[in-house]
Order: sequence, then C-alpha cells, then structure tokens
Amino acid sequence: MKTNEWAKTLLYVYKYLGRVSDGIDNLIMQKALNSFYVRGEKKAENAVMAVADKLIDLSARKNRLINIKVLADKSLCAIEKGLAQILIERYMDNDDAELISTRHNLNIRTYFRRLNKAEVNFSKALARLGFNDEKLLKYLEHEKWIIEVYEKFKDEREDFNENQI
Repeated sequence: MKTNEWAKTLLYVYKYLGRVSDGIDNLIMQKALNSFYVRGEKKAENAVMAVADKLIDLSARKNRLINIKVLADKSLCAIEKGLAQILIERYMDNDDAELISTRHNLNIRTYFRRLNKAEVNFSKALARLGFNDEKLLKYLEHEKWIIEVYEKFKDEREDFNENQI
C-alpha cells in the first residue's frame, strides 16, 4: 500500500460496522414486511422485482461490511500482538496518545514510531490479503460514510505534508 489512510480508516470504522449491519437487517425486515401493503401511489415501489432488487442490494451491502470486519480482524492477527494492541487502543477505543504511551510505558516519541510501524504493518497485511488502495476504494465506493472517513485521513496527511515544506 502506498499510504496508511486505508489502515486508519478501516480501524476507525470497525466499531461501527456491527451497528450498521444491524441497521441493514432492520431495513431488510421493514422493506419485506412493508411490501405486503400495496397502496395505489406506491405500486411501482412495492412491485415484487423492485422489492427483491432492494433486498438484494441491502444484503450485498451487509456482506461487504462483514467482509471488511473480517479483513480487519485477519490483518490485526497477522501483525505483532503489541502493535495490534496499539492500533486497537488508538483507533477502535479512541484513546489519546498520552494515555496509550503511559499504559505501554513508552515515551511519546517511541509511541508515535510504534503507531506508524503498526499502521504500515497493518497496511502490508491488507495488501497480502489482496486489498491494496485501489481495490479498497473500488470495493467500498458505495459506502459513502467510509469514503468520507478515508478522505478525512487523506486530507490530514496532505495538510501535514504541506506544513513540512
């Protein structure tokens, strides 16, 4: 992988994937139940094919989210345990740098070096599983909320690079 934005993105959204999947399950149930009640103004919306297409789309979306969660789990398992723990605390638990560095008995500079190493290793694990930057962008292109998180991390990197000049 060229950068660590996808690593940060997947780790950050990880905690929301289960809730979004549950929400999709609720949408599927509502759509299926509501298709029974056909009213004059909603006939086209409640047609069998339209309902089936919507249910298939929602199921595919849920599968993508579950696959992303499994991908993150496999990638975390593929890296050194201590580095994985730092990633979990930083992105999933949203702990701040000082708390994590104190917890692991690291000075702050060492913490940031380890965090960067963990992000790089996580990105490499993603790539070994066949998910590079381009594939992740294509795979998640319809998940606008995940793309927004990715863009935020990308903008932060660009701002940082501009300030270094």
